[in-house]
Amino acid sequence: MLDFTSIFSQLVGPFFILFIFVIVISFIKSAKFKGVIGEFLVNTNSKLRLDSSIYKRLSNVTLCLEDVSTTQIDHIVLSRFGIFVIETKNMQGWIFGSEHQKRWTQSIYGKKNSFQNPLLQNYRHIKALEEILGIDRGLYSIVTFVGESEFKTDMPSNVFNGGGYIGYIESFKEEIFSESELTKMLDVLESKSLVRGRATDKKHIDSLKSTSFSSKNTYKQDQKIICSRCSSVMVERVNKRSGEHFLGCSSYPRCRHTEKL
Repeated sequence: MLDFTSIFSQLVGPFFILFIFVIVISFIKSAKFKGVIGEFLVNTNSKLRLDSSIYKRLSNVTLCLEDVSTTQIDHIVLSRFGIFVIETKNMQGWIFGSEHQKRWTQSIYGKKNSFQNPLLQNYRHIKALEEILGIDRGLYSIVTFVGESEFKTDMPSNVFNGGGYIGYIESFKEEIFSESELTKMLDVLESKSLVRGRATDKKHIDSLKSTSFSSKNTYKQDQKIICSRCSSVMVERVNKRSGEHFLGCSSYPRCRHTEKL
């Protein structure tokens, strides 16, 4: 008599391992995982190379503004020489863009993807810090790309590939803030930052969704739209047949979720 239990267990074992493997690979390729890795690399690089007695670092800071919206900042470096607001991008391939373009382009494996100009994205972070800290000076925007990417156009002086931003931060020598001002600002940021965790991430995503469309359903370029299915960033695309603009998931073709503009 056949032992079906034994046969079933022998069949299920390999399929279960394959299932787990697919799940792990999908997660590693996800935009969320790439974002986490990018922030980790920048945080580690800053910790190792910036003098902790001069530069104070905060990472993954979510702030609630007066209009109840939230903004999430990858990294903030505070010093007497200025406050540096760092936006990280973990991307591969060729990167095309300029300072004032609303959209930049990633070219990889023969495909082109449009994404929001990270300098414009970081502008909202700068304005949020001005509001929270009550200052209008000494705030500097930095964008750094991690991953195997290559700039194919001339980039602004505050956009870097890898750890070049460290030298940029250290090049500022003129003192703008006193030690007491720095201590006060650090206390304000730590007290007004939302507690890290899923609840805060959900609140931020809900805030983005509620503020990313105006009453006329017009897409705001200074906001991130998060895919409701896989939590990747939504990007603006064009229907080749109709010419209609719409939002498509950046994880396409793995995720085919779309939204109307």
